[in-house]
Amino acid sequence: MVYDYLIVGSGFFGSICAYELRKANKTVLVIDSRNHIGGNCYTEKRDDINIHVYGPHIFHTSNEKVWLWINQFAKFNNFRLSPVAQYKNELYSLPFSMWTFNKMWGVTTPEQARQVIESQSADINEPTNFEEQAIKLVGLDVYNKLIKGYSTKQWMKDPRELPKEIITRLPVRFTYDSNYFNDKYQGIPEGGYTQIFEKLLDKVEVNLNTDYFKDELPKHRKVIYTGPIDKFFNYKFGELEYKTTKFEHRHIPMENYQGTAVMHFTERDIKQTRIIEHKHFENTKSSSTWVSWEYPTAYKAELTEPFYPVNDKKNNAIFLKYKEEANLIKKDILFGGRLAEYKYYDMHQVIESALNFITKELTQ
Repeated sequence: MVYDYLIVGSGFFGSICAYELRKANKTVLVIDSRNHIGGNCYTEKRDDINIHVYGPHIFHTSNEKVWLWINQFAKFNNFRLSPVAQYKNELYSLPFSMWTFNKMWGVTTPEQARQVIESQSADINEPTNFEEQAIKLVGLDVYNKLIKGYSTKQWMKDPRELPKEIITRLPVRFTYDSNYFNDKYQGIPEGGYTQIFEKLLDKVEVNLNTDYFKDELPKHRKVIYTGPIDKFFNYKFGELEYKTTKFEHRHIPMENYQGTAVMHFTERDIKQTRIIEHKHFENTKSSSTWVSWEYPTAYKAELTEPFYPVNDKKNNAIFLKYKEEANLIKKDILFGGRLAEYKYYDMHQVIESALNFITKELTQ
């Protein structure tokens, strides 16, 4: 048999492509080097609690098309992310809002908060890096307590070496609103994310524990590759950098460990960046709990999992070389998704990208 498409990776991008291709009566084989489908969105049920194995994934979008599409495959609850940040046993509200500014400075009005921020960032005109952008947005005190140490250990880089665009992803509000995201539609799929991938890949042939580069594969006409683009080209232009993370999942015999789904630890000398208590995502009732410690880890290609691209000038320049190389072979091998595009995608952005990609592919 010759498959019409071989899809490398069973995360959102690959699974959506497989789903749409199967509907179009194409023959498809999906392979994944891991022992499960779903990529980093994979969830696993333990003691009736759905564990986000690779860190918390809160679905959020203002794109009604994407929201309606994802709701075909799961029912979503109304979970809203409101993390807590801990610094030297002091607790602060995230995202940065009037709750944060009140705790930090005792201010009660937006104008008072703006005045403090402006006074603490007056010497920065046009930010050129992560540190300057953060100070310009929230002031020096908030930066030193809640951003500097956390970001240093999370990215394993001095914030002055990071692009300013990273910090602009985080909301800053001059209201008493502790909802982390601004999007119209938000929530967690009741029963976890894995069910979505099971439905997407229903009636699609899937081979797990399969390495695209090492294992013998059946004949196919086209490849949709969603893995690291530098690996595809054998790192000929150098390795791309990623932020990566190690998770330690623990079962704890108590009903409620920390009282919130996500607790950030912003001090540099505390090893974990976050502690996640999964039962709070779906308000699960149980006498015990599952909690995950998240530790930043140095990335090394093929030895650690690539999570988020480090889109600084150096890495983006390397990626452009790989992209040019990919364009030369795009008739038979197509590249898409977070790793292949070296792009910091949220889930809704991956879904939109995949739907647009496969629509174009099927109409050519």
